[in-house]
Amino acid sequence: MDSLFFKNILKQLAKPSLLLILVAVITLEATALIQYYFSLKGIRKEVVLRAESQLETTRVRILDVVDQAEAAVRNSVWIARWCLDVPDSLQVVARRVVEDNPVVMGSTVALVPGYDSRHPLFSPYACREGAGIIIKSLATQEYNYPAQEWFTQPLEKGEGYWSEPYVDEGGGNVLMTTYSVPIKDYRGQTAAVLTADVSLEWLSRLVNEMQVYENASGVVLSRQGQMMVKPKGTQKTDVKVQEYTTRVERTGWTMSIVIPEKEIYRDIRKIGLLVKFLQLLGISMLILILRVVAKNQLKYQKVKEKKTAIESELHVASAIQKGMLPNYFPTYPDRDDVQIYASLSPAKDVGGDLFDFYIRDEKLFFCIGDVSGKGVPASLFMSVTRSIFRTVSARESMPDHIMSTMNETIADMNETSMFVTLFVGVLDLPTGRMRYSNAGHDAPLLVGVGVGMLPCDTNIPVGVMRDWKYTLQEAQLFPGTTIFLYTDGLTEAENATHAQFKKERVCKVAAQALDEQKREPKQLLDLMTDAVHQFVGGAEQSDDLTMMAIQYIKQQRDERMRKSIVLQNDTQEVTRLAAFVDEVCEAVGFDSGTTMQMNLALEEAVVNVMQYAYPSGTQGNVTIEALANDTRLKFSIIDSGTPFDPTVQAEVDTTLSVEERPVGGLGIYLIRQIMDSINYERVDGHNVLTLRKKIG
Repeated sequence: MDSLFFKNILKQLAKPSLLLILVAVITLEATALIQYYFSLKGIRKEVVLRAESQLETTRVRILDVVDQAEAAVRNSVWIARWCLDVPDSLQVVARRVVEDNPVVMGSTVALVPGYDSRHPLFSPYACREGAGIIIKSLATQEYNYPAQEWFTQPLEKGEGYWSEPYVDEGGGNVLMTTYSVPIKDYRGQTAAVLTADVSLEWLSRLVNEMQVYENASGVVLSRQGQMMVKPKGTQKTDVKVQEYTTRVERTGWTMSIVIPEKEIYRDIRKIGLLVKFLQLLGISMLILILRVVAKNQLKYQKVKEKKTAIESELHVASAIQKGMLPNYFPTYPDRDDVQIYASLSPAKDVGGDLFDFYIRDEKLFFCIGDVSGKGVPASLFMSVTRSIFRTVSARESMPDHIMSTMNETIADMNETSMFVTLFVGVLDLPTGRMRYSNAGHDAPLLVGVGVGMLPCDTNIPVGVMRDWKYTLQEAQLFPGTTIFLYTDGLTEAENATHAQFKKERVCKVAAQALDEQKREPKQLLDLMTDAVHQFVGGAEQSDDLTMMAIQYIKQQRDERMRKSIVLQNDTQEVTRLAAFVDEVCEAVGFDSGTTMQMNLALEEAVVNVMQYAYPSGTQGNVTIEALANDTRLKFSIIDSGTPFDPTVQAEVDTTLSVEERPVGGLGIYLIRQIMDSINYERVDGHNVLTLRKKIG
């Protein structure tokens, strides 16, 4: 067995890579002492970095409290100045400083002696006592406030001043410091000093949290050398230490970390002994290393194979993800009312951007979104979001309801706290009216006569808060208008200097498309893509980039025929309806079979309105308008009854038996089979159901 092992070792040594490893091991053995020296040097550097980092972090945290105290005083100066004419109201100012700022333990507005003849000495003082705040006076014989440092120094310097620490004997012997600023009245005369007393108990806790080493201690000295925070434990004077210091600006405080050198180099000295021992075991370690390397070579080969397999699976996943989105353009080539073009470029094999669109009942449902994060998790979240959009919008036509339902569904299953910014729109193709709802996504552009941003309400992204109610907005698109949607991978695309593409460039490129008569969606996206690539240059793509352009191109055709009839919500009126439909069908040249189908569809729709639009016993009207051009006949059924959208009802499964099939739904199913399209809109308090049939 040993001979076989050594044969394997020799075989591995024959490989150039392992020969290099052998040379490297021998070199490391020879340079162990040099490494030991540089290790000491590195540790010294690391200690400096760690100490400076701890000092800087603590300094920033101290300044946060300092800033709060200073802000509390600064923000109350104008109130105190306003109250100078009524000194008795100054206690309200002091109380407010304490109430509104938890770091402040007490506050006073101390008048300059002689400023107010009615009050030679006047200094109302508000301080915390238990859970409440009490008001005292510092203008006493025992406490000569005009001689105190917190009063004299800000007056002398003419600016804010942090006092030397002092023990608050009346407040539990707590170490305190005071920040005070002079106040001038509206005539420019120095009138008073406004203060904020801050306890220094928090300072001791904060400094003692600095744990560079176990026995390291923090020390804080005032500007006059008074010790504000003492070292932990008992410090031996004969122990050699390293000291690192920084200053806390504006306060005059000096903060230090003291570290015993013995503790700094304790580990490296232990390592020194180990190095000597390892040198003796060098040959044994060499054999062991060679053996491990040989095994690692085999592991590396397996890892490489797994990586190749994962990359292959990612390519498949990318293809599946792209296959879920619309990818055949031009889309709907047989339609004369809308053109759509979109593109998605993930930063990795798979990404978190999504877009989708489809037409149902003469409405274009579309969305664009950006999932938080990147890679496989984002792609899975994107796939779920797109599927939920399709499922919800199949039975709902209002974008805010679609968005709210999607948010509730995603939030309920969102254990990873991911979210998606999303824009959902529903464009009514016959009228050009677009309803939309936005969930934290970049506002689209409207490109038509000019370039403008579509107004979008501020809503949180989908998946963050389950009960959020998303707002509904509307816009009217006129023929030739393009809505350009994109993710932040466009505006935040970076070049080699990390400059971003930004919205201004997006608007500029859109305006360029108008100037160059490149109004079609593909032309706009191609121009935008070229502009981004030119801006980014050779920089690596940092985020998924998705764009979608929807152009409304519906053109008005000359009317060939227009007729209308008004019926009451009484089924006895169906006879008049049949005569009206016959007259219309004859005018457009339909044969008897088609006319019979039209009668069947219109009767089903109108009777449904008569029976259910108005409450029982209530009289109402149903208006039927017929409009024909060279290509289509359109019936509009209008009532002012209860809002009801029949197009969102679930389709009837005609494969089920009569006993298994639920009641209802056959009427809308029949209408769908007869008419080329149906469309529902709620307009100005009226239900408008539109049925269309091609002529010829």
